[in-house]
Amino acid sequence: MPKLLEVRDLVTRFETVDGVVHALNGISYEVDRGECLAIVGESGSGKTVGVLSILRLIASPPGRIVGGSVLFEGVDLLSLDAAALRQVRGGRIGVVFQDPMSSLNPVMRIGAQIAETLTAHEALSRSQARARAADLLGMVGIPQPATRLDDYPHQFSGGMRQRVMIAMALACSPRLIIADEPTTALDVTVQAQIVELVKRLQTELGAAVLWISHDLGVVARIADAVAVMYAGAIVEKAPVDALYARPAHPYTVGLLNSLPRLDARGRARLHAIGGLPPSLLGERRGCAFAPRCALATARCREETPRLADVGAGHSAACFHPWRAARAA
Repeated sequence: MPKLLEVRDLVTRFETVDGVVHALNGISYEVDRGECLAIVGESGSGKTVGVLSILRLIASPPGRIVGGSVLFEGVDLLSLDAAALRQVRGGRIGVVFQDPMSSLNPVMRIGAQIAETLTAHEALSRSQARARAADLLGMVGIPQPATRLDDYPHQFSGGMRQRVMIAMALACSPRLIIADEPTTALDVTVQAQIVELVKRLQTELGAAVLWISHDLGVVARIADAVAVMYAGAIVEKAPVDALYARPAHPYTVGLLNSLPRLDARGRARLHAIGGLPPSLLGERRGCAFAPRCALATARCREETPRLADVGAGHSAACFHPWRAARAA
């Protein structure tokens, strides 16, 4: 049986006054039914552009998908016409966007916004859609859901607005939920609540989750597998336990070393990754991480490494994965 989602060699470019931005450079990954795949990386690595490209939500112009395929339930989403794609968006694939305040319409009541999703994809009357909206708010843990339907977004806290976004994403019982940094603007306690909520709903509904984040602490609690992105490319993929125990790319090692540790002795300092991410303008030779990498050799600066197997289900785009693992 094919995977639920198969992204193959996806390439996205942006035309700017300064030149062509190579935002995605042939990324590939798979998400199986009921699985949670986390895509991690620092800001500007291409995480959000990657998931927006899946549903063709990037602004065009300046954005352009120039290569690859996105197979969802065996159908290439990049080949669908606009009407067919609208049935997938919000229907079979639900999206939780990064900022709930800007994603919700500030002048529409919450109930109307959820009902709009339901009536667009399912043959429900207004009263049926409203009743279903109340059920969804209750499902995501909002108290007195029937009375909150007539409230506006500004009457909810940040965590409650994110729960509303999750309710909208779940409205039509999607097979796949894309969550784009859903806990970024929330405090630590609310972050934990949202993570536990998504885990519970994933189990109850059997949906797959594509979780986008820069927070490796959150990822460790929710993901089954992890793909690490840097400069528009995936540099490492692994089951979550293997990635944290045996990282095989120097960039992943740097990300993990920059996390604060509860078992640190004394005044242990955090280890920052030196340098800055590369410019994505124009073509680039060699490994994008080489200028910041202590393990880089002349080969790294001349040749571009490809993802290669380094263990059971574990791959890394590095010429020195074993040295990186030892450095970890």
